[in-house]
Amino acid sequence: MCRNCEGVGRRDFFRIGATGLAALAVGGVVGAARAADGPVGVLAPGEALTALKSGNERFVSRPELCSNDLAAQRNAVAAHQAPWATIISCADSRVPPELIFGGHGVGELFVARNAGNLVDTATLGTVEYGAAVLGSPLIVVLAHTSCGAVKAACDVVTKNATYPGAIGPMIEPIVPAALAVRNEPGDFVNNAAKQSAQRTAARLMTASTLLTGLVGEGKLKIVSAIYDLETGAVSYLA
Repeated sequence: MCRNCEGVGRRDFFRIGATGLAALAVGGVVGAARAADGPVGVLAPGEALTALKSGNERFVSRPELCSNDLAAQRNAVAAHQAPWATIISCADSRVPPELIFGGHGVGELFVARNAGNLVDTATLGTVEYGAAVLGSPLIVVLAHTSCGAVKAACDVVTKNATYPGAIGPMIEPIVPAALAVRNEPGDFVNNAAKQSAQRTAARLMTASTLLTGLVGEGKLKIVSAIYDLETGAVSYLA
């Protein structure tokens, strides 16, 4: 599994790797993202999703890693970036988005990570920047099985558990998802992780008129998914 495999390959990487930044002003983005040395990422939202799916298939079926020419990749995107997908992922050390989606290199994925793959103000601003300024056409809210943050929220629901420091407030947004699925068949934690990811994806649309506008124009797609720690497979949620 490497840059030379099928999917978004080395030639595509250099084709979409350079872009300029749009001007930023207090209060929001001024104008559309424009390129100084090349176009904003050329993949459409559906093409970006297909690339992630094929990359994860490689990760599952052929997980061997070969050498990446990271120096060349670094040089190609040193001045400008044009990531073709944005991932909101859990901070869990077992869920590195660049690897599980096919061993992608420097400058391809725009990643925001926190425990529970949640969206606070900083994360919302991050993904808005990725979509509106860098031209990333896809946002994936990526949950995973056996998530510790989700388990903590489930324990709040079933055991009235409490947590020290900022951990309790951090997991509060997951509690409604846990409450919604507590009586559903199957694994409580994994069901809650799926529900939370779906709610987070929906919240992106309601919390950001910037993202909503891009979706309406067909320039952006927002989806939710869950990664299986045991099989390595990513499943997309309805």
